[in-house]
Amino acid sequence: MRNQVLLIAGPTAVGKTALSLALARQFNGEVISGDSMQVYRHLDIGTAKVLPAEQAGIPHHLIDIKDVTERFTVAEFVTRATALINQLNTQGKLPIIVGGTGFYLQSLLAGYQFGPTDADPDMAYRQQWFDVAAEQGAQAVWDRLNQLDPAAAQVIEPQNTVRVVRALEYYHTSGQLFSAQADVATTALDAWTICLTTERAQLYERINQRVDQMMTAGLLDEAKWLYEQGGSQLPAGKGIGYHELFPYFAGDCTLPVAVDKIKLDSRHYAKRQLTWFRNKMTVDWYNLIEQPAELNNIKQKLASWLN
Repeated sequence: MRNQVLLIAGPTAVGKTALSLALARQFNGEVISGDSMQVYRHLDIGTAKVLPAEQAGIPHHLIDIKDVTERFTVAEFVTRATALINQLNTQGKLPIIVGGTGFYLQSLLAGYQFGPTDADPDMAYRQQWFDVAAEQGAQAVWDRLNQLDPAAAQVIEPQNTVRVVRALEYYHTSGQLFSAQADVATTALDAWTICLTTERAQLYERINQRVDQMMTAGLLDEAKWLYEQGGSQLPAGKGIGYHELFPYFAGDCTLPVAVDKIKLDSRHYAKRQLTWFRNKMTVDWYNLIEQPAELNNIKQKLASWLN
């Protein structure tokens, strides 16, 4: 039996959710989130999570499965998503993975097997880099990783000091690159990947509008709740839309400055996403924003691929 999976990738604000719902309805599909932040409970607005009322009765998986104090790793994503794909194929359903976390999607398709990265921790070495981050800023720590392991640095946000330090520590304790910790195994997945995009200026304008909509919908309260949970020290607190507001809560900047920073970081992230999908994965590109009639072509190709 073919173990099929459809992936819908692309940067934020290009219509991935709408496309996934349309295809799931027509092709008996269920959605698996491929987003590293939608796993966290209580973080709905900033992660652009598809809420139950918006899911149109279509089952969604890997959403709201973690508390904000917990880590969610690419290894766990690959393990959980693979199990779901196998299960849904057995049930005659089409698994549809939707998300913009390129490293997660690539790791799934490559059949990566991950070893433990926290074995035999060197706490003194770890603290050394946290001290550097405190004294010189997170960028200084990321720059060191970029020197040692550019491939790892490309997929880790400079602000994600915990993960940057973990990558440095992995190299320090194992002598191996963090980016090479995954060994490619044979994968039985039969995958088709759609990547949505649109003209750059329009994409950036849609991102700016989405941030404004999130603020209107209550992102400030959501981020304040995360901040009060100790957000700056939590894995979930590294997400765009949250960490930019923490300086505002601390009294270090104004709200307009924080919101502008969310927009800037979101645009930069979208650019990195597009670069990743263009250079690291084999995808079919579609621009449904400017060419909505392409939806019919997607449906026709999907029907042919499934048969």
